[in-house]
Amino acid sequence: MDINNKARIHWACRRGMRELDISIMPFFEHEYDTLSDADKAVFIRLLESDDPDLFNWLMNHGTPQDQDLQRMVSLIQTRNKARGPVAM
Repeated sequence: MDINNKARIHWACRRGMRELDISIMPFFEHEYDTLSDADKAVFIRLLESDDPDLFNWLMNHGTPQDQDLQRMVSLIQTRNKARGPVAM
């Protein structure tokens, strides 16, 4: 997926689990444009992961083997926490 095709990336952010949507969509909407091209590529690789893996990683029930994906998960968690709770 092209790091500049925001419509396609936005679509890939939409997951089958509400918990993932609550974690991934705000990060994409508020942070994606501030990422370096290298981090955008890592974010896209993260989106290619299966929902159960993403859920476990984002909810601290495990970590990805890949160091870059671990860093991206941590970045998502940190930036989302800094923005505060999400209205549901």
